[in-house]
Amino acid sequence: MNFRTIELSGNDFITIGIVLALTVIIVYLLLRLQQSASKIMKAEDRFKEVEARLNSIQLEKIDAKLNPHLIKNILNSIQSHAYQTYYAIDKLASVLDYLLYDSQKQYVTPKEEIEFALNLVEINKIKLSPLFDLKAKVKVNEREPLYHQKVLAPLISIDLIENAFKHADLQSPGAFISISFEFADSIFSLTVANKISAKVPMKKGNSGLGKEIMENRLRIIYGKDYSLDTFTEDDIFISHLKINLLEHKAKMLAARR
Repeated sequence: MNFRTIELSGNDFITIGIVLALTVIIVYLLLRLQQSASKIMKAEDRFKEVEARLNSIQLEKIDAKLNPHLIKNILNSIQSHAYQTYYAIDKLASVLDYLLYDSQKQYVTPKEEIEFALNLVEINKIKLSPLFDLKAKVKVNEREPLYHQKVLAPLISIDLIENAFKHADLQSPGAFISISFEFADSIFSLTVANKISAKVPMKKGNSGLGKEIMENRLRIIYGKDYSLDTFTEDDIFISHLKINLLEHKAKMLAARR
């Protein structure tokens, strides 16, 4: 058997050396890149954790301000109309159950939130004249699965309804409050309209807090999956809230993976 001897020149050794050096450099850079990617992922996870904690703290502060304020308004309405106390207390029992138990949950069903809101409307009704034009409409598709699933933040409809009773013109002819709930195609909608009172409301230290709290909650919980529009047409103030619960649920499920 004949063996062939391969002779390498000085240039060949230089070429091999360069290739080996480049290989080592590439492997080193890949390892550094992998380490950097790992650090970036850890940093992103840490950021998400901090962001989640911050949002949780904000929501806890919001709940602490929201519930006592709501209960105080309800009790004031009942106290000012003692002759209807029995009826109001019956509604109040349902409202308090919701505030004490369901409102502490992260989510409730759209059905539960709407039923709570309607009870709240009935309580507020006792301070109105029997002739006052108050309409509360519900148009829902109860066959939709999300209508019975816990995907809606509790008390999300309160501020718009309370604001209507607070600022509505309750005395003049043509005064009204209109509240409309809709649920179709996995979208929760609430529209509230009222004739604006000509009287200038007294300014309080916490004026505007309810709207700020609501917008903060919507932003933290639903991100871009909601819209809130408020505008005035002549002497009528209109608020319209829409939440795409299907998009929100899809994002929640994706985040768990």
